[in-house]
Amino acid sequence: MTLPSENAAADLIAGGFAFLDSATSRAWLERSGALADWAELQASWDGMARDAFMADGGRYRRRRFAVFSVGAEGIRRQAHQPHYQSTDFNRLNGGVARWFEPVPAWLAAGASFQSILKACHFLFATLRPGREWHVETHQFRIEAHPGEAGKPTPEGSHRDGVDFVLVLMIRRENIAKGVTTIHGSDGADLGSFTLEHPFEAALVDDHRVFHGVTAVEPIDPLLPAFRDVLVVTFRAI
Repeated sequence: MTLPSENAAADLIAGGFAFLDSATSRAWLERSGALADWAELQASWDGMARDAFMADGGRYRRRRFAVFSVGAEGIRRQAHQPHYQSTDFNRLNGGVARWFEPVPAWLAAGASFQSILKACHFLFATLRPGREWHVETHQFRIEAHPGEAGKPTPEGSHRDGVDFVLVLMIRRENIAKGVTTIHGSDGADLGSFTLEHPFEAALVDDHRVFHGVTAVEPIDPLLPAFRDVLVVTFRAI
């Protein structure tokens, strides 16, 4: 296993975030394991339950959730549990224990999912060695409908209250916009990019920068429109 690239690691260290193009990201993940079930992983976003904890009343988000411990003993899935963020980190939906549908066991144990976790662990352990990690994984589908934009980050520009974040593009259908923006603690604009193709990814040092994504809209209002990402957060314990 290696770092995603020298440039990406340097960007993460120097600026607190990095963008990985599809080729770089895929090669990084493949160095940590096989991606033989990638098509099955992509398809698993279909049929997810709607997020029932949207304080803005939005019906544009579907999600699943799973928790792992990662460290010297390897990757161990934990009992299903709620996702919790304080209102300090999520002004919209924080302060509530949110129970989401669990990531299916076959998916979490699959080659692609495990490769993603292993690649992240190697990178983040290189940056902060000697830690055990509480790892949360989120399958997100953001849907857009005519007259109703989908909001990937309805809480706005934010931190997640963790150490590091990976946002991995899984699939994007009939979607316009959805620009990832990075900001300093003073609100300064540090950069922006759009995750458009499978495997494109954002890496974020959550201690140093804020991140958000602009709303998405359907390109063709007569066709389904959605943005699927896997978000993985690592918090040292």
